[in-house]
Amino acid sequence: MGDVPTTFAAGPVRVRVPATSANLGPGFDALGLALALYDDVAAEVTTSGVTVSVVGEGAGDLPLDDGHLVVRAMRAAFDELGGQPSGLAVECVNRIPQARGLGSSSAAIVAGVLLARSLVTDGVQRLDEQDALRLAARIEGHPDNVAPCLLGGFTVAWTEPAGARAVSLPVADGVRPTVLVPAERGLTAAARAALPATVPHADAALTAGRAALLVHALTAQPALLLPATVDRLHQDYRASGMPATAALVGQLREAGVAAVVSGAGPTVLALSELPEGFDPGTNWEVLRLAIDVPGAQVGQGRLGHAERDPVAAGRKS
Repeated sequence: MGDVPTTFAAGPVRVRVPATSANLGPGFDALGLALALYDDVAAEVTTSGVTVSVVGEGAGDLPLDDGHLVVRAMRAAFDELGGQPSGLAVECVNRIPQARGLGSSSAAIVAGVLLARSLVTDGVQRLDEQDALRLAARIEGHPDNVAPCLLGGFTVAWTEPAGARAVSLPVADGVRPTVLVPAERGLTAAARAALPATVPHADAALTAGRAALLVHALTAQPALLLPATVDRLHQDYRASGMPATAALVGQLREAGVAAVVSGAGPTVLALSELPEGFDPGTNWEVLRLAIDVPGAQVGQGRLGHAERDPVAAGRKS
């Protein structure tokens, strides 16, 4: 940014960020879908220190200082924008389940990047949408969740030498996402550790073909979602670490439902309607969610009354 000083906005800003489901079966580390379940986060520059409040998901577990992921992402963005503020106050109302494969960490990262950008008076000029995507993907480690969180809709993401890139595509009518969320948490690092260093060429070829078909199924022909969601790159290798998830995916697919593991799990994502009267059992929360189209949305001011409600904004079973 050269020697141009960083000037911070005087008032608070807020952002609403959607949940996301990555991979969608065969689209490992590339495909993602934004879902209408939201975290609301507000921040403002203060004279000193860092304060964080958390309501809803993660309350009592997440750090309330510089260790909070929103603040860490803000710090990284402020570095890109030319300087750190004297202090920060951050307020989080979380509805996205933590560590369940629904992009809670990506939502925090995208929120932090956009909040920091909005708190710098010329932040959008200094850090455009492409730069924000690259930074968020760099913090997260891969772009498959941050892309739909930032852009909305169905996204295809990839990484070039200069960093992450992505496109958002419209989703066809007839795609009806349902997430089945278990009580237990999962760890992305553990799920990645279960993957082998190499896979058979036939499995890679089959999965590449189904990923290409999935783009067509999601954007034009949902009737093909069941065959389009076949995967041989990651789900079977992770099954032993989340047997209940694997069993539910198998049960739904046998019933003709295009079901996959959501991200690294353990949540299950169904892209077509569940059978009438289907009951996964008491260990699963069933959420029928719309597809989020606009992606992350930034506004001015503190969180309003509705935004402070930890069970509002899309969470309906």
